[in-house]
Amino acid sequence: MFENVKRNFGFGCMRLPMVDGEVDLAQVNRMVDTFIEAGFNYFDTAHGYIEGKSEKAVKACLTSRYSRDRYILANKLSDWFFKTEEEVLPLFEQQLEICGVEYFDFYLFHALNRNSYQKHKNCNTFEIVNRLKAEGKVKHIALSFHDTADILDMILTEQPQVEVVQLQINYLDYDDPAVQSKKCYDVAAKHGKKVIVMEPVKGGALVNLPPEAEKEFAALGDAAPVSYALRYAASYPEVFMVLSGMGNMEMMESNIKTMHPFVPLNEQELAATDKAREIIRQYNQIPCTKCRYCAEVCPKNVPIADLFAVYNEYALARTTKKETAEKLASFEVKASDCISCGKCEGICPQSIKIREKLQNLAKM
Repeated sequence: MFENVKRNFGFGCMRLPMVDGEVDLAQVNRMVDTFIEAGFNYFDTAHGYIEGKSEKAVKACLTSRYSRDRYILANKLSDWFFKTEEEVLPLFEQQLEICGVEYFDFYLFHALNRNSYQKHKNCNTFEIVNRLKAEGKVKHIALSFHDTADILDMILTEQPQVEVVQLQINYLDYDDPAVQSKKCYDVAAKHGKKVIVMEPVKGGALVNLPPEAEKEFAALGDAAPVSYALRYAASYPEVFMVLSGMGNMEMMESNIKTMHPFVPLNEQELAATDKAREIIRQYNQIPCTKCRYCAEVCPKNVPIADLFAVYNEYALARTTKKETAEKLASFEVKASDCISCGKCEGICPQSIKIREKLQNLAKM
C-alpha cells in the first residue's frame, strides 16, 4: 500500500537529544545517517514538538542533507495552532517551509479526540487537507488518535478518505479502559485502515521496569526489556509502522538491532508481556508519556511531565519519600504554582487528572 516506506520502524522526532536547551544537531546528524544506512526511511515530526525545534532539526539534519527520494516525512495538523479556518493553510505552508520540503508524505490530524474533532469539522480542515492531497502537497491523509473506540469508529465512518490511523499501542495499554489500545486497533482494522504505532514504550515507562518485571524478560534471554515492547507493538498484523522517539545514538543503535531483522513475539514472549503488565500496574505510577503537550498550554509553565517523572521514580521505590520531596521542591516552577485552569487536562492524550496529581505533589 505504501511501497516507498522501507521496513516497519520509524524515527520519531519528539524526543531528540538536547544540549543547553537546543537540539544537539551533530548527534542528530549521526542518528539520521545511521538510520538511513540501516535501510529505514520514515521520519515523524509535528509543529509543536520540542517547542517548535523538531521541524527545524528535520530540515537541518535530514531534508537539507538527503535527496527527497531517500526519506518519508510525516507531519501533523495540531488544532492548538489555529483558531479559524483561515489560519489552517498558512500554518501548513509554514510547516513546509520550516521542514524544507514541497510536500509531506503523510499528513496527520493530530491527537484527535471528540472535542478536537469538532473543532476540525468547524474549521473545514478535512476539506482543506483533501485539496492539499489533490494538489500533491500531501501524499497520504492520516490521523493520530486519543479517545475511545466508539469515537474513532464515528470519525472513520464520517471521514473515509483517512488512510492510516496512528494509535498508542503497547503491552501496558493493551486493555487499559482509558486508552483502549486493542479496541481502537480493532476499529481501525474493521475500517480497513493500516496502523502506525506511537508510544510503544509508553514514554520510557517500559524501558526501566520494576525488578520483578525485568526478571520475566531476563528469563527469556539477554535482550533488553525495551526490545520486547517494540516487537510487541509491531506484531499486530495491521501495523505497518512503529515509531520510537529516540533521544540518543545508543538508543538508535539498540532499536535498529531490535527491528532489523524484525521477528514477531512468540507465545512465550507474549506471556512475559502479560506478566510484566500485571506487575507494573501494582506500582501505581502516573501514566505520563512525557509528550509535553501540556507544556504548550500551561499559562504558568509548570513542568508537569518532569514533576510526574520524579514521582514515578518514587512509585517504583527508586527514591525515598524525603528525596522525592526535596526534588519536587527544587524546581523553579513548582506543583503548587498550578492555578487549576484545566487547560492541560483538555489536551492530555492520557486523560490524566493533572490538577489533582499536582495538588498531591504539592502536599508531598
